[in-house]
Order: sequence, then structure tokens, then C-alpha cells
Amino acid sequence: MTSLELLEAYRTIYKGRMLELGGREPLVVLHEAIKRELQDEFSHPRVRKGLLDKFYLATKRISDSSLAAEEKTVLIQCHIEVMSELI
Repeated sequence: MTSLELLEAYRTIYKGRMLELGGREPLVVLHEAIKRELQDEFSHPRVRKGLLDKFYLATKRISDSSLAAEEKTVLIQCHIEVMSELI
């Protein structure tokens, strides 16, 4: 699975997210999007959830999605990598 295919899989789960490549590698864009999601940057500061809560919700959203098993596994692995950088 290519990094562009993985980014497209992420887009199917998070519709409406602006994930423009802008000359950057798809994997870099994906990791940045995951980081923003885990840090809950899309919510108002008063209602933001904690890092572990967002990680749980993101992995649950992936596992409950209609993506192929391989796509789910790789996306969850990307979330684990980003989470490792944040804690």
C-alpha cells in the first residue's frame, strides 16, 4: 500500500478535512493530520478531550470503518507512531 493510498483511506474516514499535499510527501501530510486530530485542534479549547481519549476514539473510528483490514492496521500503526512522538 502506497502512502498516497493510505492518505486516501484516511480521507474516507475523516471527510471534510483539508489534506492538501502542497508538494509534500503524503505520509508527512498524514502524520500532521493525525497529530492535529490527537491534539484535538479541531475543537474549541474549552471542550477539548485529552490525548488518550482522542487516541481511543480515533482507533475505534478506524476499526469500525468499512476500510480493508490492511488499511485499518496501517492507519492504526500510524496513529501509534504519532502518539509515541506526543507522549
